[in-house]
Amino acid sequence: CVECAKINQSPASVGPSVDSPTLQYSMILEHLIGDKRPVKGLNPAVMGGLPVPPKSDEQKMIERGMESCAFKSLLACVGGFVLGGAFGVFTAGIDTNVGIDPKDPLRTPTAREVLKDMGQRGMSYAKNFAIVGAMFSCTECIIESHRGKSDWKNAVYSGCVTGGAIGFRAGLKAGVLGCGGFAAFSAAIEYYLR
Repeated sequence: CVECAKINQSPASVGPSVDSPTLQYSMILEHLIGDKRPVKGLNPAVMGGLPVPPKSDEQKMIERGMESCAFKSLLACVGGFVLGGAFGVFTAGIDTNVGIDPKDPLRTPTAREVLKDMGQRGMSYAKNFAIVGAMFSCTECIIESHRGKSDWKNAVYSGCVTGGAIGFRAGLKAGVLGCGGFAAFSAAIEYYLR
């Protein structure tokens, strides 16, 4: 019987044979976590994700275009225009003086006059938000490219440049205050978002 043969084996025959090398604990550790450990590529399929095919030249070109400062500025400009327009129409909607003629304040404005005034205010806000968004995004991208880092300081520097440029039209003092105000606001937003 097979079980009887196992029981009758001597302790010497159970151990490693003379021909096989002995495995030591330190050798196993060296192979698993030491310098001799084989480096394995991070395959997303092994880690539970779907395998990602290599990107084509067209995909790489599109990614480079979308990461460029010009595209980021254009996107911020369009986003600022839409957000500013919506904000302008909203503020005009809650303003009680919309559509009122300063020459005859007792006359009730018509719906056309109110809508015209709302559209003008929305367009004014849209232009301003678009300019500020494009300036901020462009300067932040340029500063980030120049510094080679992506951290909160880029937004603060960009806020200072944008605020200073906008405020400088009204004078040096307004430029300095604009720089400080935009930089502080950018720092607060970055602190909140990160």
